[in-house]
Amino acid sequence: MPIPGSGLAKGLAVTLRTMTRKSVTAQYPDVQPALPPRTRGVIGLFEENCTVCMLCARECPDWCIYIDSHKETVPAAVPGGRERSRNVLDRFAIDFSLCMYCGICIEVCPFDALFWSPEFEYAETDIHELTHERDKLREWMWTVPEPPALDPRAEEPKEIAAARKAAEKAQAAAEAEAEAQAAAQAEAGAQPGPQPEAPADPQAPQAPQAPQQEGPQ
Repeated sequence: MPIPGSGLAKGLAVTLRTMTRKSVTAQYPDVQPALPPRTRGVIGLFEENCTVCMLCARECPDWCIYIDSHKETVPAAVPGGRERSRNVLDRFAIDFSLCMYCGICIEVCPFDALFWSPEFEYAETDIHELTHERDKLREWMWTVPEPPALDPRAEEPKEIAAARKAAEKAQAAAEAEAEAQAAAQAEAGAQPGPQPEAPADPQAPQAPQAPQQEGPQ
């Protein structure tokens, strides 16, 4: 059975501990806060990686991502080849007045076109200014921190392992081809070729030539 007034005593104890603790005032904005490396401040766009696949806009629970694009026909790379079409980005905007910073758009992007930036000082007096177009989103890319170093004991990424194996295979094939060519050249040099005829000695006696017979006049 709890003692009457124990809850009040615990609450007063917390109050007393807080009253005797020295207060620390954050000198913001003169002193910037030390933010964790994975702080979710604002989203930056690396436009060159965007393929207009629309995954981020479809998966956004707030529908705060607006994307417009058009198709362009790319001529064939080789004569007789087929033309192909590709999507060209016209508009990429994020409405941060609706965004709830869940990070789903960054996680589902298959081409690493969206990144978190720790910057959080982009408050506006007009709510319409919180819709950042692609030029503004590209400027936030300059504030994206570098990715942390990989754990030396971690497994090698699949992409790097596949690229390394392909490079090693190509190098082994090139070395085998070079060895085959060297062996063929060595074998061709070891075979005796036709001996050239010795030049005639001008001082050596020559066999007499038979006289030519003249025909009847």
